Amino acid sequence: MNILETINLPADLRRLKVEDLPQLCAELRGQIVKELSVNPGHLASSLGVVEITVAMHYVFDTPEDRIVWDVGHQAYGHKMLTGRRGLFGTNRKLGGLRPFPSPQESEYDTFTCGHASNSISAALGMSVAVSSSGKRNVVALIGDGAMSGGLAFEGLNNVSSTPNNLLIILNDNNMSIDNSVGGMKEYLKQLNTNKTYNKIKFKISNWMRDSGHLDTQRKNKILRFSNAVKSAISGQQNIFDGLNIRYFGPFDGHNVIELVRILRQLKGMKGPRLLHLHTKKGCGYEPAEENPCVWHAPGKFDAQTGERISSKQSLTKYQDVFGYTLLELAKENPAIVGITPAMPSGCSMNIMQKEMPERVFDVGIAEGHAVTFSAGLAKEGMLPFCNIYSSFSQRAYDNIIHDVAIEGLHVVICLDRAGLVGEDGATHHGAYDLAFLRPIPNLVIAAPMNELDLRKMMYTAAGKDIASPWVIRYPRGCGAVADWRKAFETIAVGQGRKLKGGEYIAVLSLGNIGNNAAEAIHQYEAEHPDTSIAHYDMRFLKPLDINIIKEVARKYRRVITIEDGCKAGGFGSAVLESLCSVCNEENIPLPKVQILGIPDEFIEHGTVAQLQEICGLDIESIKRMFDD
Repeated sequence: MNILETINLPADLRRLKVEDLPQLCAELRGQIVKELSVNPGHLASSLGVVEITVAMHYVFDTPEDRIVWDVGHQAYGHKMLTGRRGLFGTNRKLGGLRPFPSPQESEYDTFTCGHASNSISAALGMSVAVSSSGKRNVVALIGDGAMSGGLAFEGLNNVSSTPNNLLIILNDNNMSIDNSVGGMKEYLKQLNTNKTYNKIKFKISNWMRDSGHLDTQRKNKILRFSNAVKSAISGQQNIFDGLNIRYFGPFDGHNVIELVRILRQLKGMKGPRLLHLHTKKGCGYEPAEENPCVWHAPGKFDAQTGERISSKQSLTKYQDVFGYTLLELAKENPAIVGITPAMPSGCSMNIMQKEMPERVFDVGIAEGHAVTFSAGLAKEGMLPFCNIYSSFSQRAYDNIIHDVAIEGLHVVICLDRAGLVGEDGATHHGAYDLAFLRPIPNLVIAAPMNELDLRKMMYTAAGKDIASPWVIRYPRGCGAVADWRKAFETIAVGQGRKLKGGEYIAVLSLGNIGNNAAEAIHQYEAEHPDTSIAHYDMRFLKPLDINIIKEVARKYRRVITIEDGCKAGGFGSAVLESLCSVCNEENIPLPKVQILGIPDEFIEHGTVAQLQEICGLDIESIKRMFDD
């Protein structure tokens, strides 16, 4: 009998015998592999938490009890067990299931978790909110590298001092997307508690609680005494016990029957506690176990053989252009170093890391620290290239202002995955970087229209005559130029370029989306031979090319701006402000300005082409603008 087919909701799961759970885990793992082989997504992380997922829903009365997920790419098994198994084939597709847990999709998804490290803080808030009733359990599942994030430590600090009954489950797989790094990784590797000790502690704790001898004051004294004894015997200091968060583990996170036993005991305990589980990313599928980095998101593959099905493409990904160019620059300039927050393979900094490991720093899931660490390096004469995904850079906003821009330090911040990223959806679109960075003094903000421009901008940003911080933003995937490996060439800072002249209408574009604009103009002029449309690739949001702005203001009656970012406050807004200023100064009429970009709403998931059509940034939509 196929057990999984009988499970539509966790209530069905809880009717099973505990002895049936290993079979259910095997079936669930097989279904995840089968589904993702044809509909790509995040594979290895979800395989690694199958037993934890089943055990949590088996022991806790979800959705009444709250499970707060961290790093949502672990949650595919959770989706299948909570009423969405039949729809899982639509995962990450336009109009289908969302790529990560979302309260807008299911009551079993208690909190948004597209980014890492927020589960402890959110779950603590929930635990405090329901503490008076005592009827609802709250569990935070953190792991897959998320414990290295600063917010996780802020949450732990508050957990230790705020009355709560939060259970934190630490999924320790020694990974994020790449291998985990840093002191927490090494600390967890050494952390150990004897299983017999845990069993005895469970029994004594339960007896004291049931007999009424374990009030809050006595519990804290016993915890402090227990921690001191453990430290003396083992020679280890336990950071969680030191924070008065009761620590249990580490245990095998793939023994579902044992997990059920442990969770049942922990469920009835009061006060904050942490369960430490060791898991293997990609567990149960040999190719993913052997290479969890590659199988984090492997694309399509043959589920039987494990052979990945590569998509044929003649162009190089922007991230690889970045990686190879950075290595070339670093060979020429010994001051150049690379900084990445847990994304060496995702941003292709692993290309430099392989040849110059001593000059690449993976700082873990810690974007704010990555920026400030880069600032410290720059202060002492190094030239850091700090690569962060655009949406993740939102978490480093203060660091960019306070630690880089105010001092005008020579840091080059490269924002990968800028604009619409496709199937990862609202939490991952790089929609806001242009708008939130534009007001910051001292920044140079550039966006290449193609791969060759990215190479030129990186070379220019690394120049010895550059003394200001730079931001270079570029999209996910490929651009438009195959022959990008050319000799280095500088670009004049703040200078755009006229791609073609025209009459009446001027199109001003910024970045890779300019290729859609160029093709739309080409097609429209072919269909309307009497029409001539000018196109300017501005290259820089800041400083904006004032000479182009003056030329456009004097010559054209219609101006269309195009950007792969939010319309509110971004590139189009900057052009409009500058046009207004020029027209006022020269006492000429203001042209009609139409701004194309991402609208003032959260754009969900789908292919980039589908989302561009929704936002009016595809070729056909741009062509229609010329008719207005």
